[in-house]
Amino acid sequence: MGSGGQSGTVMITGASSGVGLYAAKALAQRGWHVVMACRDLAKAKAAASSLEIPESSLTHLQVDLGDLESVRRLVNAFHATGRSLDALVCNAAVYKPRLKQPERSPQGYEISMATNHFAHFLLIQSLLDDLMKSSHPSRRLVILGTVTANSKELGGKIPIPAPADLGNLSGFEAGFKAPISMASGKTFKPGKAYKDSKLCNMITTQELHRRLHGSTGIIFSSLYPGCVADTPLFRNTPRAFQTIFPWFQKNITGGYVSQELAGERVAQVVADPAFAVSGAHWSWGNRQKADGQQFIQELSEKASDQATASRMWDLTMKLVGLG
Repeated sequence: MGSGGQSGTVMITGASSGVGLYAAKALAQRGWHVVMACRDLAKAKAAASSLEIPESSLTHLQVDLGDLESVRRLVNAFHATGRSLDALVCNAAVYKPRLKQPERSPQGYEISMATNHFAHFLLIQSLLDDLMKSSHPSRRLVILGTVTANSKELGGKIPIPAPADLGNLSGFEAGFKAPISMASGKTFKPGKAYKDSKLCNMITTQELHRRLHGSTGIIFSSLYPGCVADTPLFRNTPRAFQTIFPWFQKNITGGYVSQELAGERVAQVVADPAFAVSGAHWSWGNRQKADGQQFIQELSEKASDQATASRMWDLTMKLVGLG
């Protein structure tokens, strides 16, 4: 578990459970101070203490990523701590495949896009200055991607409910409020809404790299840590799925990774010198091997199309109140 890097302060969204929690533990063990940005502070504190993460390594800040006003409050609360920021991990996500009708954020946006993409986009834009001012030798911004949004990989080729696709972004362009619920402006499909939001996350990383790496030196990267089939991300799926899916990933596809290993992989992307590559999307492969090494996974045309990326950036800036 060689770190080799220098410790600093990292903010992780959604760190009260699953991959985010184990990433917090792995980074605290490397000497990092972790700002846990979570919806439920009591839950986050209990979870951290159950993993014996020292309280002195943590700052707890409240955020509801479904609400852009709450994101603005988080930024203010972070600035009030007086800490410098050396790394940011956009980890939190909601996945609600059983919704019949779109759920809406306080701003009127479909909830998975609002939480997974808009909130993180606003958070990133609001904290870029902090990352630029950091004196850490390797400032990093890391977003968790997903295999299901990358058609270059096995998991991204499965067409159920439909592949991630932003179309011509007409839904964003029209203001993304009711009756619109999809980036493409097409009919609401909850599972696809999640995939689309994660595709936006991966595009955001690529676009940050293209626009800002050269001038800021910040390392922008994304990763897919493997299929953490038993994470709370799947809490809104049918109970049978929650039982069968981990078994399937462990025994049939070989894609399963534990929350602990996934957290360790996030920590590596944040802290280890071997991962200091901007614009990379890190993967360990669809089939997990005990000694599996990281590699840079090729992204689909949809995740790397520059015209789409540029338009998504400009439209998102408007939708989060920055454009």
